[in-house]
This record gives sequence, structure tokens and C-alpha cells, in this order.
Amino acid sequence: MNKLTSRPLQLYLKLSVQGNRKQSTQCIQSSPRPYTVTSLVSSNRLLDALSKSGHVDEARQLFDKMRPRDEFSWNIMISGYARWGRLVEAHQLFYQIPVRISVTWSSLISGYVHYGHPEKVLELFWQMQLEGLKPDQYTLGSVLRACSNFSWLQRGEQIHSYVIKVSLNSNIYVVTGLVDMYAKCMRIAEASYIFDSMTEGKNHVLWTAIVTGYSKNGDGVASIRYFCNMWVEGVGPNQFTFPSVLTACAIALERGFGMQVHGCIVRTGFSGNVFVDSALIYMYAKCGDLKSARSVLEVMETEDVVSWNCLIVGCVRQGNWKEVVSLFRKMYTEGCTHWGFYEKALKLFIQMREQGVELDEFVIAGILSAGAGLSIMDFGRQVHVISIKSGFVASLSVDNSLISMYAKCGSIEDALQAFNLMSVRDVVSWTTLIVSHARNGMAKVSLEFYKEMLRNGIKPDSVTFTGLLFACSHAGFLEEAQFHFESMYKVYGLNPGAEHYACVIDGLGRAGKVGEAEKLLNQMIVKADPVVWKALLAACRVHGNITLGEKAAWNLFKLEPQNAVPYVLLSNMYSVAGRWDDAAKIRSLMKSRGVTKETGCSWIEVNGIVHTFMVEDRSHPKIIDIYSKIDEVISMIKEAGYVPDTSYTLQDVDEEVKEYGLAYHSEKLAVAFGLLTVSPGASIRIFKNLRVCGDCHCAIKFISKVFKRKIILRDSNCFHHFKDGTCSCGDYW
Repeated sequence: MNKLTSRPLQLYLKLSVQGNRKQSTQCIQSSPRPYTVTSLVSSNRLLDALSKSGHVDEARQLFDKMRPRDEFSWNIMISGYARWGRLVEAHQLFYQIPVRISVTWSSLISGYVHYGHPEKVLELFWQMQLEGLKPDQYTLGSVLRACSNFSWLQRGEQIHSYVIKVSLNSNIYVVTGLVDMYAKCMRIAEASYIFDSMTEGKNHVLWTAIVTGYSKNGDGVASIRYFCNMWVEGVGPNQFTFPSVLTACAIALERGFGMQVHGCIVRTGFSGNVFVDSALIYMYAKCGDLKSARSVLEVMETEDVVSWNCLIVGCVRQGNWKEVVSLFRKMYTEGCTHWGFYEKALKLFIQMREQGVELDEFVIAGILSAGAGLSIMDFGRQVHVISIKSGFVASLSVDNSLISMYAKCGSIEDALQAFNLMSVRDVVSWTTLIVSHARNGMAKVSLEFYKEMLRNGIKPDSVTFTGLLFACSHAGFLEEAQFHFESMYKVYGLNPGAEHYACVIDGLGRAGKVGEAEKLLNQMIVKADPVVWKALLAACRVHGNITLGEKAAWNLFKLEPQNAVPYVLLSNMYSVAGRWDDAAKIRSLMKSRGVTKETGCSWIEVNGIVHTFMVEDRSHPKIIDIYSKIDEVISMIKEAGYVPDTSYTLQDVDEEVKEYGLAYHSEKLAVAFGLLTVSPGASIRIFKNLRVCGDCHCAIKFISKVFKRKIILRDSNCFHHFKDGTCSCGDYW
């Protein structure tokens, strides 16, 4: 935040914290009517500070009180909404503004580009010209970025013609957009011509665009040449340039030059950047220097899935399958569980099969875990068949992975069958079954399996108790939870860990006994970790205990400053309570710390193909049919009694806008697609990376009843089996 905006923003927030909003409003209202130039400029300055820092609702309150408003006031407000992804409200103001200038259009277009609506970008661009306005460099840059992201060459060429017509073909911002667009559309010759035509004023962004362009087009030698010219011109590379030139070295097998780049990276201080280091690993591995690749991986402060994948890809391309199997086993045993790892594991498995690579039980178990992680049951079944043919079906690790895979895909019947066919069962087998039934809303069955486990002489471990306590907490069995919690240390001599306390605290919180949950937290014999505080915060969110929720959230801010969950939950609590100012402050804090919220998505597998949806997603090829089905579904379930719960749309907008936002949540889009494509009578299986929202949970119950379909939804917490208007979780999740 710059000095120009910080002082008015601090004053506004100070008044808000002290409860003197009335005083600040009086100050605004007491200004002369009409505004003097000075007062209007000051108000616009404050409006700009609020909108840029994420306090969009406070900005709107100020905007509504300003009389008169000038074009800057309107544009600041539209830009603020667009910046923070509130495009519906931005568009509403856009059509209300008395006079639309170039900045107005640019602000809205930029928002649609950033949040992935390219069709809307082009629509606005042409509409702008129809109204007689001339797009500026920023508008053209945004439109070119949309063409680049979606490889729209023909439309990009139309924009290029317009750029020449209005004589902006020497503007650095526009030229960079053109180079990037042509390069991503695989027209590198045109990108090079435009770059070379720019005789002066080339900055590091433009140089990086051409270096990256040649690299992505497979011409490593040319990419390296431009990188060298960049140095000669005295323009230093950055964290985006280095990965591109290292990829070029890998393409051209220029290990020697890659080593020189490595030295440059160390000297310029970019060593330690995960993307730069990953590119180094890939370059060395691709050039056959696995020792150097491994050494880079070993000194990395944070080994992520990209780093592992780069090394594995290098080994695959070199044909070193023995090293691939070794790395894969290492990843699996070290618990590298990530979307990227799962997808890479499945692709590697297919390649290994094609190459006739000899697999062992650990690789098979790892592949099954990958199938479970992505919830791709059809693929898991194929691996199951392969394991039988390969003779690994009697392997304990494979059998346990089979139970886990089927359970995580929502097929508890297949999981139980795999368990019953086992000749030897260990504590992992029983625990997997206990946890699986618990997560599928079958707490009573889970507890019965625990009793049978004891009858078979298997001693439970700490993981078993985690599953038991999870089952009890999600079913409201508080007495059973207390009994098993105490038996840990009284009967089996196991000291409860933070995860066990978290389960009990979660159960108490779900039952509304937030005070007892806090009391237990204060009595813990181990230090409360983030899982415990999250359980308490979630309980406070459900029951509206803001005071205790604030305590839990601020502890999480200290323990996990980059985890978005506590920021989102606390902000949601404030929003539900109507404390929009406090909610905006938390969002602002989140932004200032560089914390990003994980994007919610839902997916469904149909005929071996996984279809993924985001909220208000419009990227699917059948999106018109899906949206039409959504409208039909909402209309039918409303007739059956469904009432949208707009408390889950945590924005200060009117009810109609809230209902619109709820209708196109990712879960509902996936269900609508399932209704369109899954055979009648077959279960619809949906998966979501976050917890299902309350409104979607209610809506899907009605859908299962109205359309007479069984719908199985797995969210980040548990499974929900919807049938005849009810859910296996008993609305207690």
C-alpha cells in the first residue's frame, strides 16, 4: 500500500474499530453540497484505498453516500469489484454509470480476463468500439492475454490489425501481449518478427516472453540465443526467465550452458525458488546427469511434487525405468500425496505397462493409492485385475490399498468384499475398514467392526482410535467417544495425541457444547496443534460463537500463517453476523500476507473421463446443456419444498444475486452433468476438494428424491450418500 492511500484508509479503519462509523458518516454528510473539488478528491482517494485493499463493502457504503459522484468515483468502484472477483456487482454498476470512459471498460475487461471469462472479454471489447470508444494499451493488453490463454489465433490476429490501425504497435505493453499471444498460438516466427521490430525500450518482461516463446515452441537453441542477447543488452533475467531458458537447455541437451545458467542463478540469488530449482532438476535429468539432478533436489528447502516430477520425467525420457521405479517407491513411502503426484503416478503406470517394466507390490499399492486420491474407481478396478494377474492379490500392502481405494471412491461394498477375501489381516486392514465406514456415515457399523477386531485378538493402535473417535464425533455419540478416549491410556497405554483431542473437541462442538470443547482444550496434555484449533473454529462457525472463534482463528494465524482456512472461516462468521467491515478486514489481512484460498472444484467420472467443474464454470463443452439442466433442477426442487439458503452466499448483495450465485456452485454443476450423462438407475458419484456447503447439501437431498437417483458425494471431510431425500450423515457433518 503506498503512502497516498495508507493514511485515509488507516483513519477509516480506526473509526470502524472504535465503533465510530457514525462519526465518519457524519463527516461525509457534513461536507458542503455540492462537493467542493477538494472534498470530492479526498473521498475518491479514500474510496480508492478501501477498494484496493479489499474493503469493497466499506467502499460501497462510502460510494452510496457520495453526492454528487464523478467518473472517477464510479470507475474506482467498478475496478474494486472486478479486482476482487465480484463480477456480477461490477457489471451491475457498469450499466448504471452515467458515462463510460475507456478506463471503465478496461477495469471490467481486466476482471473477466483474470477470472477466466474470455468470451465476455471479447464481447466487451467489440461493444466498447460500437459505443465509439478507442481501447487503450491496457485494454488491448488484457484482450491479447485472453487470446493467449485460450490460443485464439484468429481473434488475436484481428486485434493485431487493430493495433496497427491505431498506431500502438510500438507500445511495450501491447507488443509484449502480441509476442506472448503468437508464441502460445505456435506462431513463433510472427512473435520473433514483432519482437525484433521493437528496436528500443525492451524490458525484462518482453525479453522473457520471447525466451519463453521459443522454449515452449521446442526451439531450445533460439531460446538460448535470445537469453544471451538479453544479457548483452544489460537486461537481467528473473524467476520466470530462468525456468524457460533451463527448459531450452533440456530441449537442446545443452548441459554445459545449463551449468553456466545454474551458476548465474546462484550469483543472482534465485537459488531456492521452487520453480527455478525444479527447472534445474529437469534440465540435468533430461541431459542424463541424474547425480546433479538428485543433488539439487536434496538441497531444496521445500521438495514439492513438481520437483519430483521433473526428475521422474527426465528419467523416463532417458529410458531409465529402474530409476523411475526407485523414485516412485520413494515418493510413495514418503507420503507425497498431491494431485500432481496422483496424476503423474497414473501416467507412469500406463507407460511402465507399455514398456513391460517389472513392477513390485509397493508400486501396485502406490498406484492404487493414486487411484483412491483421484477417486477414479474404474482405473482402480483395472489395477485390481492387474494385481490379480501379477500375483500380488495376496500381498498385505496391496490388499490394504484395495480396501482404501474402494472406500475412498464411495464403494463401501467393494471395500468390504476385498476385506473378506483377505487371508491375513493386520491392524491396518481393520483400521482401514473402521475408518472407511466412519467416513461413509456408518458409525454404528464402524464401532461393530472395532469390537470384532478385538475378538480376533488384534490390538488397536493410535490410528485405530482416530478412526473410532472420528466415527463417534460425526454421529453424535459423545458417551462412546468419551469411553474410547479414556480406554486409550487406561486399557492400552496409548497417550492421546492432538488428533484424538481434535476428534473429541469436534464432536462436542457439533453437539453445540462449545464450552465443554474449550474446557477439554485447556486440559490437553499435549500442545494444541492446528487440527485442534480448526476443530474448535469449525464448531464456533456452526454455532456462531464469534468470541471463541476469534481466539481459535488468531491461534491458527500464528501456527499456519499461510493456511487460508482460518481466514475464510472467520470472515464467513463475520459475514453471517452482518459484520461486513470485520469480514473485509480479514480478507484484507489475508491479501496482505499473500494467502490464497484453495479454489473449490467438483468432479465426476463418466465413461473413464473425469469432468471437473468450478463455481459458475463455463468452460465445459456441454455447458449450455448443463446450465439448462440446472435451471430445470432448481425449478423442480423448489416445487418440492427446497428454499435456497442465502446465508451461504457471504456477500452484501440482494437476495436475487445471492440465489444466482448458489445455483451454480461446483457441486450442483457436477450433479446436473451426472443427471444428463449417467445411465438411469446408476448411482451418480461426485467428488469435491473442499467441504460441501449447507445449501448444496440440502439441494442434493431434494434432487435425490425428485429425480429418484442415488447420489454419492465425497467432500474433504466424509462421504454423503443421498437417497430418497435423506443423507447418510444425518445432516450432521
